[in-house]
Amino acid sequence: MRTRMILVLLVLVTRVVSAADDPLPSWNDGPTKQAIVKFVTEATREGSAAFVPPAERIATFDNDGTLWIEQPIYTQFAFALARVKALAPEHPEWKTTQPFADILAGNLKGALGGGEKAIVELIMATHAGMSTADFTKLVEDWLATARDARFKRPYTELVYQPMLELMTWLRANGFETYIVSGGGVEFMRPWTERVYGIPPQQVVGSTIVTTWVMGPGGPVLMREPKVDYVDDGPGKPVSINKFIGRRPVFAFGNSDGDQQMLEWTAAGTGARFMGLVHHTDAVREMGV
Repeated sequence: MRTRMILVLLVLVTRVVSAADDPLPSWNDGPTKQAIVKFVTEATREGSAAFVPPAERIATFDNDGTLWIEQPIYTQFAFALARVKALAPEHPEWKTTQPFADILAGNLKGALGGGEKAIVELIMATHAGMSTADFTKLVEDWLATARDARFKRPYTELVYQPMLELMTWLRANGFETYIVSGGGVEFMRPWTERVYGIPPQQVVGSTIVTTWVMGPGGPVLMREPKVDYVDDGPGKPVSINKFIGRRPVFAFGNSDGDQQMLEWTAAGTGARFMGLVHHTDAVREMGV
């Protein structure tokens, strides 16, 4: 009996060691995983032709659809829809004004039919006219109670385990991980450190005009109903240069809005890695 117990313990220890040796256990053991492991291994091995000095180990990730769910609608858009319903009693004119009338009537397709103009109008009406501190609290309170319609889980739990493993492993190998997203920077910063391990100063995103105001209780930053910068498409390399100051050597995205970030990464000298996520899992995601 004692010998059998020892054998069982040896089997368990072997399994634990094997799992610990695999930095990306949720990834399929195919060409993509092998390419990532090879890149990181060579980039961090002194003397390697692909060695990347620690100061240059910059990795950038898109957020929506790359790190967490974006189907059937962007999470921030779901937040905006909830804000319209919450603010509706203060705006009776919305019952006859688009895109608000369609949203209040439950006609999401109609609301989106107005294109970019309607979306910007919606964001300005629901995200501005308050201090940055008040907006942060709104985001935190909403995320604490909101649930995705399909999975019935908080949005901050609908993140991709393989990508969490990847970012953790990169940081363990001296990489700095950044989010570079078309989403609102102040919508992401309240929770990215808790969920991804990425602190707010390493989050780059779209912004609205913000002004300094001396209020009764002291200075505050007020969010104005004006677009400041859209961090998408060609805007991503520009914001990387502006806020990070180094070209990434590793970048991951999932859409056309990430093309220029990946191209900018590829155009640098030395070792580079560019990844594109394509969701095909209809059981655990949306299979798009």
